[in-house]
Formats: sequence, C-alpha cells, structure tokens
Amino acid sequence: MGNERMKQATSVGGSSRLMLIVSVLAFGTVGLFVRGINLPAQEIALYRAVIALLVLVVIMSLTGRFAILKQHKQDVPKFLITGAVMAFNWLLLFEAYNHTTIALATLSYYLAPTLMILFGVLFLKERLTMFQVLCFVLSTLGLVLMLGVSTGSAGDLKGILLGLSSAVLYATVVTINRGAAGVDGIVRTFTQFVGVILVMVPFIAFRGGFHFSELSAPGLLSLLTLGVLHTGLCYCLYFISIVRLKAQQVAILSYLDPLTAVLLSTLLLGEKISALQLLGGAMMLIFSLLNELNPQKPKTECPLAPDRV
Repeated sequence: MGNERMKQATSVGGSSRLMLIVSVLAFGTVGLFVRGINLPAQEIALYRAVIALLVLVVIMSLTGRFAILKQHKQDVPKFLITGAVMAFNWLLLFEAYNHTTIALATLSYYLAPTLMILFGVLFLKERLTMFQVLCFVLSTLGLVLMLGVSTGSAGDLKGILLGLSSAVLYATVVTINRGAAGVDGIVRTFTQFVGVILVMVPFIAFRGGFHFSELSAPGLLSLLTLGVLHTGLCYCLYFISIVRLKAQQVAILSYLDPLTAVLLSTLLLGEKISALQLLGGAMMLIFSLLNELNPQKPKTECPLAPDRV
C-alpha cells in the first residue's frame, strides 16, 4: 500500500512538473505572438481577455467551479479591481515589446518579484531578513546596470521603463491577491478577466475606438493562440500544477519563462542585447530567484503567472 501511494505521488508530481514546464515555456513565447498582432496594445489586452474568458467559461462549467465562485462572492469586487490593474499591466508590457527587444522587456518585467518584497514591507508590514535585503539591493543593481547601458537607444530606455511600469502593476495585483490565497486560482482568474474587459472597453472607446476589422489573417491566428493557448489553457495548467508542487519547485521552473523569451528574442528574431544588459538581467533573475528559495522566507502562496503574460 505504501509503495502504491509513493508511485501515485511520484506520478502526480511528474505530471504536475510537466504541466508547469509547458505553461511557463508558453509564457516565454508571448512576446513573439504579440509582435505578430497588428492591433494597438490595449485592444490586444481586451481581445486576449475575451477569448480566454470564453475558454474559462467552458472549463468552469465542466469542473463545477461556478459553484465555488458563488461561495466567494464577497471577494468578487476585489478581483474585479485587480483585473482592472491587470488590464493596464498587460497593456504596458505589450507596449514595451513595441519599443525594445522582447528580451529586455521581459527582463525588466521580472523586477516584479523584487518589487513584491518592497510592497510586502510597505503594505503588508512584513519584515525583511538581511538576506532579503541583499537580494533586493543586488537585483536592483542589475536593473540599474540594464538602464545604464541603454541610454544610447531611446527605444530601449522607453521599452524598459514600460516593462518596469508593468512590473509595478503586476506586483500590485499579486500583493492584493495574497489576501485571498484560499480562493481557487482559476475562479479568481476568471473574475479578473471580467475586470479586464470592463475597464478596457470604455478605455478603448475613448482612445480612438476599435480596429478589429483591420486585423490581418496572421494577426488573427496569433491573437487566437494568445487567448486560447497562452491565457485560457496555460493559465489552467499553471494553477493546477502549482497546488501540487512545492513553492521552491514552482519558483525555479517559473524562471524558464524569461530564459525562453531571451533565447527566442536573440535566436529567432535576431534582436541584439549587449553583454552588460545581459549581465544586469541575469543579476535581476538570479537574486530574485534566490529570494524565492530563501528558507527563512515566510510561506506564502505561489506567485501568479503572467496574470502577467
């Protein structure tokens, strides 16, 4: 009996790791697909949420999660607000892809774990260990290094700043969501997508209207892939897997996302990134990861996935 349970646990762990790897590798390709969609960033964010929401309606209907949503109706306003924040998080990240390389935009965005340390201190009254302070300082130094060697290109600087702004909003979403750790991740994401739609529709209407009719066939294919695969299905894979794995496993495997983005940016698109920029980005990732793996860090919910991408 004991051996059978161990085999089952091993099997579940293996399948969960596979689901997590598939999802984070997919998240690392988001920039490539966004580049292929000939629409403004705000419309990409809206249509992505609409398509993903339709996918989640099917999944929630099949899994009985609408009943769970009713049990947490008191949390719905909070999730709608975080969805509104998420909408502009996506918008800024997608706009960053238009001004700098996918690699630099993604690396800038990965300042979010460092920002969550700061937000935890400011808003959740958390205390930092000396190790966390060290990780915060060195990851911020990596950011300074990236910015310092980007001054020769106005596009790079603007793209990095947009990526950083997106990271601030992502850290805000995660900080708010940490107060609702007991709510099913798919249910929470479903509600947040509704919030994205509610805020993006009037925003786009006042910012020049909609341009969906101008979308090309390749752009439509990229948009459907972004909505169905990256957002609808991969979000579900991510949330199913993280509750079955240890937080450290999730933290380590999640960093396949920026590594994938950097590799695809340079290998497939031929985008250039200097050695110093790469060093700065590596410092940000390494010290953010070390903070996640810190054994003295309080146990919290696993970070949310590309709510971000």
